[in-house]
Amino acid sequence: MQGRIIGQVKRVNGPVLIVKDITDAAMMELVHVGEGQIVGEIVKLSGTTATVQVYEDATGIAPGDNVYGSGMSLSCQLGPGLIGNIYDGIQRPLEELRKLSGDFIGKGISASAVSEEKLWHFVPQAKTGDTVSAGCVIGYVDETSRVRHKIMVPSSYKGEGVLLSVADEGDYTVTSAIATVEQNGSSQDLTMVQYHPIRVPRPIRERLGLDIPLITGLRVIDSLFPLAKGGTVAIPGGFGTGKTMTQHSIAQWCDADIIVYIGCGERGNEMTDVLREFPHLIDPRTGKSLMERTILIANTSNMPVSAREASIYTGITMAEYYRDMGYDVAIMADSTSRWAEALRELSGRMEEMPAEEGFPAYLATRIAQFYERAGHVKTLGGEEGSVSVIGAVSPPGGDFSEPVTQHTRRFVRCFWGLDRALASARHYPAISWLDSYSEYVGEVKSWWDEKSQGKWSKNRARIMELLQKETRLQQIVKLVGSDALPDSQNFILEVCTLFKNAFLQQNAFDEIDRYCSPEKQIAMMNIILSYYDAGSEAISKGVPMVKIRRLSVVQDISRMRFNVSNDKIEDIDKLELKLHRSLAQLGGLYEE
Repeated sequence: MQGRIIGQVKRVNGPVLIVKDITDAAMMELVHVGEGQIVGEIVKLSGTTATVQVYEDATGIAPGDNVYGSGMSLSCQLGPGLIGNIYDGIQRPLEELRKLSGDFIGKGISASAVSEEKLWHFVPQAKTGDTVSAGCVIGYVDETSRVRHKIMVPSSYKGEGVLLSVADEGDYTVTSAIATVEQNGSSQDLTMVQYHPIRVPRPIRERLGLDIPLITGLRVIDSLFPLAKGGTVAIPGGFGTGKTMTQHSIAQWCDADIIVYIGCGERGNEMTDVLREFPHLIDPRTGKSLMERTILIANTSNMPVSAREASIYTGITMAEYYRDMGYDVAIMADSTSRWAEALRELSGRMEEMPAEEGFPAYLATRIAQFYERAGHVKTLGGEEGSVSVIGAVSPPGGDFSEPVTQHTRRFVRCFWGLDRALASARHYPAISWLDSYSEYVGEVKSWWDEKSQGKWSKNRARIMELLQKETRLQQIVKLVGSDALPDSQNFILEVCTLFKNAFLQQNAFDEIDRYCSPEKQIAMMNIILSYYDAGSEAISKGVPMVKIRRLSVVQDISRMRFNVSNDKIEDIDKLELKLHRSLAQLGGLYEE
């Protein structure tokens, strides 16, 4: 459907158009170009000239083509049916586009983000006469077996109104009026669908503290570099270091209610793997498909570059929508480097002054705007929800000093640096314990200490100290060999090797090891430190380290990640008793 004509194309530069004779247009207004109705957005206004970036292939657009205004910003369509769907960067459902144009997306075609024909069983929660405002819940529909979709008053609604009517329980389409609200003598029908501009954060009542960890089941993350619900983290690493696989594992096993996976600028074959694998992944909490709590956005490297730039905003807007229902949402953005490259290309075509490495001067601002939309909040409707952002960064050549990685570090509070040497050694996840850090440790400390009777924070500090000592000792070993070190220092190397192999390393294909509960992580860390304490005491009493290393219980400890399931934590306690008895028999003084 064509809107009003606001100007004509003057110049075409790839996805960037110069439009002349602008008569009535607004900044960031959604427009359609030519008779093919190609979607675009006004990004610059100067007198009677505007710059438009289009989100589709611009081939065929010519000077003189009409530009049609819409009177609205590029927005997300929000309502039941988002879960389990696969969208492009501007929220067009790819499966519906395939039905309309085949395997290749045709120009100017569009489809509703949610089905307008499907019937949803609506259950009212509010009643006639209730006073409502933005964010208030009118009722709900069960979107999937585990996602109860709350139908809310749109966030754009100003002030308070009174419900004149609410639909009875029954089956309705998303465009059916399910309530009528009156304000100042005028009435407005409410449907299950609402729209929100993708570049504008959804409003909230207040921000809350980030004191609950997002449990991922990966020990190196949860125990050493935890991420809080509502927090932000960057995963930088060169090609082949495991960024995508780490995000896949987190998506499957983390305790978020909703997953939004954004493939912005990734290779087509990687995105194909995601689209093929995710529907077959089983949610460990329900035994059903992971897609019952997942939204996928696919904007691969061969798709329009401007849509790639919009894709992360599309994803985070949908995440905020489910956050406003009281859900904990985790966003996987893979990768923000490709998104930044799209910014660089568009900036170059608009002839803006480049900054470092050709990126636009506003790169840092755009990165900040994205990550600042994460958080643990109290919503307008009084719910508590969170959006956690996990952004992969792909620095060229694994160089963490390049602009995207450096600017991202400024705005995230957690950093999981991937190490090529670990990846080459088949140590997964290849998260470096030397380059990584988390500023959430102090905030989630009380949660973990409550789980571990106060042991977690002390044990974590001790492990990190041992790993630092091991790094210094390895430098000495490279110079003079391990034989030059006393047993007490060689034992530090021994314990750290055990910790790396038995704790930090995980096998995503092993039924037991692929997910580790917080309780098992605490028990594993306890027994490794107990081994260090008891072994150090035995060495101080004259027991040779080689005898300690040959104890069968040490081999049992190294294999506990495969042999002890999450519901048999007591087996680790039995191992600890066996350890103490074995050391006592060697002449150590530590006995239970």
